[in-house]
Amino acid sequence: MSFPSLKIGDLVARLPIVQGGMGVGISLSRLASAVAQEGGIGVIAGAMVGMREKDVVSDPIEANTRALRQEIEKARSATRGIIGVNIMVALTTFAEMARTAVESRADIIFSGAGLPMELPRIFLDACEQKKEQFRTKLVPIVSSSRAAGLIAKKWLMKTGLLPDAFVLEGPRAGGHLGFSEENIFDSSFSLEKLISGVVDVARSLEDKAGRAIPVIAGGGIFSGADIARVMNLGASGVQMATRFVATDECDADIRFKQAYVNAREEDVTIIHSPVGMPGRALENEFIDAAREGKKKPFKCVFHCIKTCDPQNSPYCIASALINAMKGNLDKGFAFCGANVGKVKSIVSVHELMDSLRREYDEFMAGFWRDRSPAQ
Repeated sequence: MSFPSLKIGDLVARLPIVQGGMGVGISLSRLASAVAQEGGIGVIAGAMVGMREKDVVSDPIEANTRALRQEIEKARSATRGIIGVNIMVALTTFAEMARTAVESRADIIFSGAGLPMELPRIFLDACEQKKEQFRTKLVPIVSSSRAAGLIAKKWLMKTGLLPDAFVLEGPRAGGHLGFSEENIFDSSFSLEKLISGVVDVARSLEDKAGRAIPVIAGGGIFSGADIARVMNLGASGVQMATRFVATDECDADIRFKQAYVNAREEDVTIIHSPVGMPGRALENEFIDAAREGKKKPFKCVFHCIKTCDPQNSPYCIASALINAMKGNLDKGFAFCGANVGKVKSIVSVHELMDSLRREYDEFMAGFWRDRSPAQ
């Protein structure tokens, strides 16, 4: 039994795999287009996408929106597959970035790190002002059925729109997490326990929407067998991020990728991010120093996150992640998923997708064999 397709409205991905958006600069056009070309959904991370632009400090809105347009155009020139953009609600440039993604004809906007209550209004305003009916799908990233229901209720009441899909991101994901620290390791908040609730919310909205609303499960998905397990629980697809870092096409420096290959399970830690959320990362001397209260003096020049308090932050999260992406891990750190210790080598996106497909087929063959009546 081969992978089923993933349908989001009129978009059809041959493989039910969404490559999670990874900032800063980890998933840009090169990785996203490679995933899309293989039949998955490739995702460009919008956070500080304009970091290389000369005017990123003097005019961050112009620099980041320009860079986002360019990354979408690069991805489009490399593939006819599905290209999405991940835009964090917490970004100070959220509205401008979302509008740019719509006008640049991104296929999907994935949005989390907060509740994207204004996303449908931004979409409708872009359609009205440009006098064009854009086809960008709007997909909130949630951590609970309550959040999914609240977003849908507000969207419908204010704009008449409903989400095109939901991404449910569990507590084993990498980067910033939508859970309190005490719930991250609580089994009652596991991805497997959360899926049915979000699927129920999505199903309850489908009559009003007049279409299917798929749920995409993410956080700790590592193998084809993992994909099969969560899809058997009701998910229509999966979001994977950590696996795609250790690929030839990932946009990060080779030293960043090698840190994943060298990682052990015990190297993974939970940090208190300056953005006000817990996060999962690879422990290193930079993180140790921050925990010991050794503040890294900085002047906030990016003003990138609404919830960041530069006066009381031990370091600049944007600078730390930019340094890490460039391979300077002594001046930053690498976000990662809980299963990073299982990564053993750097492969191509094609090889990774092939291995996931084989693992899925093997798991499903055994699943149905075990369920067949005894001969």
